[in-house]
Amino acid sequence: MGDGTSSIREVKLEDLDADAFIREQVAAIREAVGDDTAISALSGGVDSAVVTLLGHRALGDRLKTYIVENGLMREGEVDRIVGWFAALGVPVHVVDAREKFFAALKGVTDPEEKREKGITQVFYKDVFAGLVRESGAKVLLQGTIFTDVEETMAGIKRQHNVFAQLGIDPEAEFGYRVTEPIVSLRKPAVRAVGRALGLPGEIAERPPFPGPALAARVIGEATPERIEIVRKATRIVEAELAQVNAFQYLAVLHEDLVTGIRNGKRDFGLQVEVRCWESRDAVTAVPTELSFAHLRRIADRLVAEVPGVVSVTYNIAAKPPSCIEAV
Repeated sequence: MGDGTSSIREVKLEDLDADAFIREQVAAIREAVGDDTAISALSGGVDSAVVTLLGHRALGDRLKTYIVENGLMREGEVDRIVGWFAALGVPVHVVDAREKFFAALKGVTDPEEKREKGITQVFYKDVFAGLVRESGAKVLLQGTIFTDVEETMAGIKRQHNVFAQLGIDPEAEFGYRVTEPIVSLRKPAVRAVGRALGLPGEIAERPPFPGPALAARVIGEATPERIEIVRKATRIVEAELAQVNAFQYLAVLHEDLVTGIRNGKRDFGLQVEVRCWESRDAVTAVPTELSFAHLRRIADRLVAEVPGVVSVTYNIAAKPPSCIEAV
């Protein structure tokens, strides 16, 4: 492609032999890590889950798997992920970094700066650099996929887990090497590999979730209080749309207060935007045509159950020019 993806050959779903891919990547991980120890960071999404299982198959107990509690995750997410992987025979260590993440996000409203300061710098340079030093690991396994690289190189948005394509040397910057076992795959192919690895459907078929987590769904500053609001909204939206079989669905908290009415009086409150998408690979997407009754039910729950919400909207603009995530 001549844009930073030219050295990466996409493996399309229709050409994928999942078992052969697994064998190849297990061998590649062993070669990349050698006799060293590697680290994998679980986010709860299918990408990091697949990479973790590939790494576990390749390295056994020489893979150290962590989940970072950044304060930006969905309700009950950390405990849920630790339980899932315990059942798969993979021990997961929890690292509490909430204070570091919120300190880095304080006062930040620009979307690009939010991704850079809130994720790349804190996650990789601070939190994971510390873990690498403590564990002696030399390699970080990452869940970068082909779409991440495309969108970064196209300037659409910086995906937090792309280094080489941005001209960043992670060994010089952060003290460890990076290997990306699924960088040749798009999401449908990643799911196919996950199923072949034995991932349960509740992980393999999870809707995509952004690297900056709920910080990507707060327009404006991502304070602990605003994250908690969008976390409550997310629980409702995911429960209401889980059976729709859409590609992705989410709640977005807008920045400005809007005029509402409560108890017969004017109430300046919050606006939540609901998004639900049909897509194959996240490159293009169209909004799901939900029934008006379904939308009203979601709106009624959001207004009733999330403190301060007085307005609920539904995105009907396609990608492009819209994007699946708001930030």
